[in-house]
Amino acid sequence: MQFVPQGSKVIPVNEPLLDGNEKKYLCECIETKWISSEGPFVKRLEQGLANFTGRKYAVAVANGSLALDLAAEALSLEPGAEVILPAFTIISCANAVIRAGCKPVLVDCDLHTWNMIPRDVEAAITTRTRAIMVVHIYGLAVDMDPILALAKKHGLRVIEDAAELIGQTYKGRPCGSFGDISTFSFYPNKHITTGEGGMILTDDLDLAERARSLRNLCFGPRRFIHEHLGWNARMSNLQAAVGVAQLERIGDFIRLKRKIGGEYHRQLRSMPGLQLPLERTEHSENIYWVFGVVLGESFSVDADTAILKLKNRGIECRPFFWPMHRQPVFRAMGLFGGASLPHSEFLGKRGFYLPSGLALSAEQQTKVIRAVREEIFENA
Repeated sequence: MQFVPQGSKVIPVNEPLLDGNEKKYLCECIETKWISSEGPFVKRLEQGLANFTGRKYAVAVANGSLALDLAAEALSLEPGAEVILPAFTIISCANAVIRAGCKPVLVDCDLHTWNMIPRDVEAAITTRTRAIMVVHIYGLAVDMDPILALAKKHGLRVIEDAAELIGQTYKGRPCGSFGDISTFSFYPNKHITTGEGGMILTDDLDLAERARSLRNLCFGPRRFIHEHLGWNARMSNLQAAVGVAQLERIGDFIRLKRKIGGEYHRQLRSMPGLQLPLERTEHSENIYWVFGVVLGESFSVDADTAILKLKNRGIECRPFFWPMHRQPVFRAMGLFGGASLPHSEFLGKRGFYLPSGLALSAEQQTKVIRAVREEIFENA
């Protein structure tokens, strides 16, 4: 059992803001009795996200992981087709590739942006490659132009996982607008939340219709007759009502995230050996889905130890993604062999993120900064 000082309140790693029209819209669902996936807020959220990203079609689903599953399945790639994706990401990405009957091929990440490296993607392309899964990580967009050029040159499909970057842009164009098929997540720590939920986005009518069928058990023209296997991946009207209220405030949420990130930068940039997220690249300004830090080799502690130290001060943190080629479940399946992806491995061991939810107060952030200085720097 870990010790938290008596009488103190834990500062959560994330706490969403739900002080807009969420309650009003939820009450409308209850009053009208439209609580299932047939309710009008689902269509409102779909249209709102389509407009926000400049996409033609949006398909709401029950969560972000299912959005990836359905996106990969909707492409109808042949069994055994290779899909290139980053090793440094959440397991949902590799799961979706495997469940679609394809082979995940991993590439390493950049140590500074934490995103996949286009030249590594190019080196991984073989005659069996059929798709690239782009995953925007933590706050900065993947460099999309070279990825899209590779896809066009080799005739590859692009699955874009923009779960962490709702509201981010690449060269002024919204993330979520680049893939043949793209996905969002609305988990409570995302810039827009529905509690659980996700969205599939595309400009291809056939892909959109395929995704709609897959989310609803692939019902045929005659209900309860099925020619394909699908999922029950429908989003409820209750979830969508929250999402509609959240989308109304996305601009405010992004400004608040950048304010939180800016304050962390100002207060922590003087700590030697502590890598902070890049504030910007040539193509995007950090949106700080989370505020990650990486402990350099000069620190005697790793991420797990640092997280424990901060937990004992009443501060909740989270480790970075553990790389896909080091996942026990995939090793047991015989995947990825003796792959060595040193950047992903280093970040998995040395990286973690601080409280940075939308409801984080200035007082709470000050306490976090003080604890990081005292527990990680002064006592390292």
